[in-house]
Amino acid sequence: MPVTQAKAMKKNFNFERRLYILNIALEAVFANKFRSMLTALGIIFGVAAVIAMLAIGNGAKQEILEQMKLVGVNNIIIMPKNESKLESAKEENGQGKQASKKFSPGLSLSDAASIAQIIPSVAKVSPEVMYESVIISEGVSTYGKVSGVTPDFFDVFNLSLDRGEMFNLDQLRDGKAVCILGATIKAKLFPNSDPIGQHVKCGNIWLKVTGVLQNRAVSADLSENMGISDYNNQVYAPIQTILLRYRDRSVVTTSMVRGGSSSTVFMDGGMMSFNSSGDGSEGLSNQIDKIVVQVKETEMISPTSEIIQRMLKRRHSGVDDFEIKVPELLLKQEQRTKDIFNIVLGAIASISLIVGGIGIMNIMLASVMERTKEIGIRMATGATRKDVVFQFLSEATFISVSGGIIGIFLGLALAKIIMEVADILTIVSVASIVISFGVSATVGIVFGYMPAKKAASQDPVTSLRYE
Repeated sequence: MPVTQAKAMKKNFNFERRLYILNIALEAVFANKFRSMLTALGIIFGVAAVIAMLAIGNGAKQEILEQMKLVGVNNIIIMPKNESKLESAKEENGQGKQASKKFSPGLSLSDAASIAQIIPSVAKVSPEVMYESVIISEGVSTYGKVSGVTPDFFDVFNLSLDRGEMFNLDQLRDGKAVCILGATIKAKLFPNSDPIGQHVKCGNIWLKVTGVLQNRAVSADLSENMGISDYNNQVYAPIQTILLRYRDRSVVTTSMVRGGSSSTVFMDGGMMSFNSSGDGSEGLSNQIDKIVVQVKETEMISPTSEIIQRMLKRRHSGVDDFEIKVPELLLKQEQRTKDIFNIVLGAIASISLIVGGIGIMNIMLASVMERTKEIGIRMATGATRKDVVFQFLSEATFISVSGGIIGIFLGLALAKIIMEVADILTIVSVASIVISFGVSATVGIVFGYMPAKKAASQDPVTSLRYE
């Protein structure tokens, strides 16, 4: 007989032998269904927990990325401090009344212009002034915000038009009475008609609608923490239009000067400032409510914010009446915190897999003790030690793999339930399924090897005498 043919026959015989042993292992598993199911429970819940935890982590990461899109890329937000923060800052610095006599013009358009002109790392600067107002059109009214912005505002926050046109630089310079509606305002005032070319009344001024923004949802947490408003519930007009036609808080009027005994007018360097509180600490009210600075490179965010801090403090006569927020850094820190939390959750879930593996090992060791005589008979009838190892290892692997498959479906169901019940975004990735299934199979092999080796090391004569 040729050598090649002999090798082929031997290889075929070994394959049939392994297939026969595998069949014996499966019969043993199905002969004890209840015990096999209990053995697999640790693997099932471990795999399900890993998939569910990773799904929560992926959902959290997706939310952070969406928030970054909402606040814009490489943005720095400058906002005026409220009175309570100003007072607490004075107390901490021990400045007292001496510091309160300093004049600060507050946040103004000139601050925004200086940032754009002086700092080379700045790409765009978007000043914004906001007023809450009743918005009316054709007898229908709603409550929202009227925001004075520049065309850069829509680029900085990645806002796109659903229809119509953006207002241009000429309309901004001349303070034309035009506006762009948010999606919610449009739906309330013009549910069944095209608003382009029509007029809306905001307070005492009429504005012609030139465009409508695409719907853009903002979470309540993001709105509170990052100073981001609900883009959908606003009317956007050129900032010069709002300052000229609606209100400019930096302008002192005769009625303000004659407003009453509680109001005080201060003179500082030939400039007159009005303060309704009478302490002279703030000078004029802030002309604008926010300045958003977009930096050219991510690496320049921190140094640029430090330069802006020093520049504005100098322009405000040393009065620290503003605060600077860096949304991207805050969001990255939040992402880092969530990553650590997800790692901890994943580690806890992975412990379930280890516990499940220990359960498999314990049950298989008990099975070896129960089937000692069976092992002796098999070895007496020609089974080798490798055959016995393969049989018991196959049983452990089959239990862990089947448990892993069941755990995958349970994990998918858990992720769906968590998203529906807890209102938490969950995203199941293929990687999480592959990893959890691979770990479950590995656990079966690793923890099944010791019982299999113990079974193979039995003395056939002693095993046959075992009762």
